[in-house]
Amino acid sequence: MQELYEKIHLYLNMNEEISFDEFDEFYKKVIKYYSENVESFTEEDIWKGLFIVENVMSNAESRSKEVKGAKQKKYKKIAERSSLWAQNFAGKLYSKGYTEEQLNERFERMFDDYEKKEA
Repeated sequence: MQELYEKIHLYLNMNEEISFDEFDEFYKKVIKYYSENVESFTEEDIWKGLFIVENVMSNAESRSKEVKGAKQKKYKKIAERSSLWAQNFAGKLYSKGYTEEQLNERFERMFDDYEKKEA
């Protein structure tokens, strides 16, 4: 999970966008990891998993508005599937007693993780 978490931070802090192929490869790696390991996720893994998939979903939605044709459909599909994982993880955190406000606060701190690491 940590490798995926560090990779999403790297992507989020790049000056240029990655290619569709690299985006798709990362997405597939994330989903494969989640599918194979979700049952053993710690609470920290759930937080990181939500952060990763929310950012993949957001980027896929944004990219789907910028392109046309087959890639647009693929980005929309990535966003839809990512949304399911995001709902799953958010639901698990809500069931642990976290509120929407706490999720947002934690996300803000998670965005800062990369900057702290690079400093």
